[in-house]
Amino acid sequence: MKQLLLSSLSAAIIFTSCKQERYLDLTAGKYIKVEKDEKTGRMVNSETHEPVYMYVDTKTNDTIYGANGKVINGYVIKTSDGKYKYDGEDEYKIKDGDYKRKVDGDEVKIKDGDTKIKIEDGERKVKKDD
Repeated sequence: MKQLLLSSLSAAIIFTSCKQERYLDLTAGKYIKVEKDEKTGRMVNSETHEPVYMYVDTKTNDTIYGANGKVINGYVIKTSDGKYKYDGEDEYKIKDGDYKRKVDGDEVKIKDGDTKIKIEDGERKVKKDD
C-alpha cells in the first residue's frame, strides 16, 4: 500500500511540474511562450507577437534579455516603482545588406528595404515608403 501511495504521489508531482509554464515575462508578471521573431531577431510572446523585454527561463533559472536572447544574470535591477531593468550594455547595431537594426535599451529601429519599424515601450509602428 505504501508503495502504491508513493507511486501515485510521484506521478502527481511529475504531472504537475510538466504542466508548469517555462518562461516568466518580468514586465507582465505572467507565464508566456516565447519565440524568436525572424524579421527583428527579438524574442516575442508567441501568442501576441509583442516584444518581450526580459523573461526568466524557469528550467535553467536564467534571466534573458529579449532584444538579443542574451543571458543577463546579475545585471537585472528592480527599480523603486517595482519594475525590472537590464543594467548592462544594451545598445547594438546590425547591418546586413538592406537590413539594418539598431537597439538602444527597449527601443528598436529596423529598416528592411523600404519598410521601417520602430518598437518602443511595447508599441510597434510600421512605415512603408511608397
